[in-house]
Amino acid sequence: MSRRYLFSSESVTEGHPDKICDQISDAILDALLAQDPKSRVAAEVVVNTGLVLITGEITSKAQVNYIDIARKKIAQIGYTHAENGFSADSCSVLVALDEQSVDIAQGVDMAQETREHLSEEQLDAIGAGDQGLMFGYACNETPELMPLPISLAHRISRQLTAVRKNGTLPYLRPDGKTQVSVIYEDGRPVGIDTILVSTQHTATIAGISDPVAIQARIKQDLWSEVVEPVFEDISVKPDAKTRFLVNPTGKFVIGGPQGDSGLTGRKIIVDTYGGYARHGGGAFSGKDPTKVDRTAAYACRYIAKNIVAAGLADKCEVQVSYAIGVARPVSLFVETFGTGKVDEDKLIEVIEKNFELRPAGMIQAFDLQNLPSKRGGHFFQEVAAYGHFGRTDLGLPWERTDKVQMLKDALLPVSAVG
Repeated sequence: MSRRYLFSSESVTEGHPDKICDQISDAILDALLAQDPKSRVAAEVVVNTGLVLITGEITSKAQVNYIDIARKKIAQIGYTHAENGFSADSCSVLVALDEQSVDIAQGVDMAQETREHLSEEQLDAIGAGDQGLMFGYACNETPELMPLPISLAHRISRQLTAVRKNGTLPYLRPDGKTQVSVIYEDGRPVGIDTILVSTQHTATIAGISDPVAIQARIKQDLWSEVVEPVFEDISVKPDAKTRFLVNPTGKFVIGGPQGDSGLTGRKIIVDTYGGYARHGGGAFSGKDPTKVDRTAAYACRYIAKNIVAAGLADKCEVQVSYAIGVARPVSLFVETFGTGKVDEDKLIEVIEKNFELRPAGMIQAFDLQNLPSKRGGHFFQEVAAYGHFGRTDLGLPWERTDKVQMLKDALLPVSAVG
């Protein structure tokens, strides 16, 4: 039976209070790994009006200025004026950090870990830093193999920030949220039902002070400068029936940490697939690569994306689970939602033989501990806003599709390969 339904996903800009925290946490991680690739980091950040609190557990040989890192990131985001209610220069930054628990460290540490390439025995001996379950997902709705709703929501958020920073719409301020509701028929996107943009702005715009006139001006500008450019290369486009909602409360002047507190790890669905796929519950930002919450989620996305890119399924979800101190996953699950060209059990067999899912192996395969130093101290903080997946602009190792031919050779009939 044919089915028509709506699915919605949201994104937030880099000036959203929770995203400020994610970016500071990952900026700290980048700085520590750039000096000491073996740093153990669990950095948590809280922001509120005029306040930044940096807490968590860090064990590292690196020497960094946490206060300076926080202020620089806040300024880069755009909070440079006191009129925003939060400023890089005037906010208080408090630091309350401990070292990593020795009980946790004992299941992960090894003297051999300092080597560049580990043997099979060493890979098996370096356990997961915690128990937990992680998911990865891919589908063929967009060129980057992401669900269309979250892809569009992120595109709009990035464009919203771009026109703020390049001066096209100078009245915009850093805080903002977007949401897109996509129309599906029989599991495929066919239209756009609703586009919602909430963006912080100045109290007056080009001398306009009337709230109704301001609302109309913002709506007109956002449609032409933000929404229309986003849909230029998308086959599914808004039409006359598409609702376009802007700042539904009427105004959005008070925003950022002045309007709401922020916390690291509170936007995990925005970070991943917009609710389109399942989530294990663990956040990413502020965690070093030995944390499977982060690294195994990247590995699962890598597996799912290669499976879809190989034409083995239209949709693919991969789940792994770990026990603390144990290297190999406790479980591995693959779901193709009836779109698979081969049996899921066969996919699992090939995954176990050809994809690395041990913590040290994943770190080695993606070079995660060395990428901050190789990229000038900026790597993890770049994915701390606008999503960790589908980011074709960043050259992320877990977004590669270099396993496609191997999967085809292993799983497709000879007549179907090529």
